[in-house]
Amino acid sequence: MRGRLVLALMLAALAAPACAADPLGICLDENRPPLSVHHKGKPDAGFDVLLAQAIAERMGRPLKVQWFESKLDEDSSPQLEANALLSDGRCSVVGGYALTTDSLVKPGMKTARLPDFAGATREDRRRRVALGVLAPSQPYVYSPMTVVLGPKAQGRKINDIGDLAGLRLAIESGSLGDAILMTFDKGRLIDNITHLVPGRDDLLGALNRGDHDATLIDLARFDAYRAAHPDTAITASGYYYPIGANRGYVGLASEPALIEAVNKALAELAAEGKIAEFGKQAGLTYLPPREPAILGDVWMTIIQR
Repeated sequence: MRGRLVLALMLAALAAPACAADPLGICLDENRPPLSVHHKGKPDAGFDVLLAQAIAERMGRPLKVQWFESKLDEDSSPQLEANALLSDGRCSVVGGYALTTDSLVKPGMKTARLPDFAGATREDRRRRVALGVLAPSQPYVYSPMTVVLGPKAQGRKINDIGDLAGLRLAIESGSLGDAILMTFDKGRLIDNITHLVPGRDDLLGALNRGDHDATLIDLARFDAYRAAHPDTAITASGYYYPIGANRGYVGLASEPALIEAVNKALAELAAEGKIAEFGKQAGLTYLPPREPAILGDVWMTIIQR
């Protein structure tokens, strides 16, 4: 009996380090520069890649990135895509997730399709996954909307959305920027807005050609365009729309210990200034998280302004 007990204790001791050494699976969007980029034949890059490596190191676990592709169109749902990846066990957390109350509610459907992901089979693209409930980490970066100006609007002072009056505006249909511009001051800007189709039309390219004077987009998208086109004629206005979302990790509510461990690593890295340093290395205009940590009803907030 004593021999069996000793053997059991020895096996448990051997199992503990092995468990700690299990890879930390993090899902990242393969084409969201400067946050995360994965191109065949090139090293993985981006702010979220650097942060994921640091998080895994702090937790004493090797990193395993599951790359996926999120389509930029009106039918895509980042919430359902993230939930499906997590619920299917493709990763433990999803990085770069916009922390809003509506993106964290219990899904209204029981199943969802997986987004395209590295290693996906034909069957994976067909099947549906039973969904769980999402739980967020603490935020690690603030992601605001910013006004970007075309060549014919250089020098235009933008201190508020109302300062866009008289400019030829372009926006992607169904986007957050679309809702902001269309509803501003009871529709005062509507006659100056041209809608482009996300995923088909080149919004920033059209702005660079001078086809339009200004747009309202996520700051990280402008960072990415500027890095890819260093000679671009479009410029940052310096104006940030006052309603913005923090980004963080999201996992399943059934794994609270994991979220707690991620939070501990994030707190340590933030206190050491490492997260801001990763932003600089990746070419991201890094802004620290702001209150509220989780943004409320975005659409209602915009409509009420």
